[in-house]
Amino acid sequence: MLEIYHRVDGPHALEPDHRLLLTHEQRSRARLKTNTVSGEDVGVFLPHGQPLKVGEYLKTDCGKLIRVDGAAEPIVSASCDDALLFSRACYHLGNRHVKIQITERCLRITPDSVLEDMLQKLGLEVHHEMAVFIPESGAYHGISHAHGHDHAHSHDDSLHRHS
Repeated sequence: MLEIYHRVDGPHALEPDHRLLLTHEQRSRARLKTNTVSGEDVGVFLPHGQPLKVGEYLKTDCGKLIRVDGAAEPIVSASCDDALLFSRACYHLGNRHVKIQITERCLRITPDSVLEDMLQKLGLEVHHEMAVFIPESGAYHGISHAHGHDHAHSHDDSLHRHS
């Protein structure tokens, strides 16, 4: 079994030795047993808190390069031509802490009949498809935590990963 303990920084011109085809849920796990596209057994053992990114390279303990690719999975796409309506839909999903992928006037979520109904009632066109799901990573993920405003709550910095 190939064992992965390291991410490889920066862009890569080299062809990978292997490819992993992973769903969003699989890419969000720090520990994972799976197979490469070519059928090789793989164990992923990375630090918690940073999901794997589509296109990212990993390095096995024996020095092989493995590229992470996104697997198509069932998703719901919702779209409209009205920027205000689209913004409202994104707001309502964000208010519910829903993982969402946002493109210009189109959003994607994982299937959920209640959310699909809400989006339709707001006036968006909703349809099911198979696609790679790459949701937004969140406003604080990978961003410096220094802010210049006062607020009444405290932050537990052990929850945030600072670069």
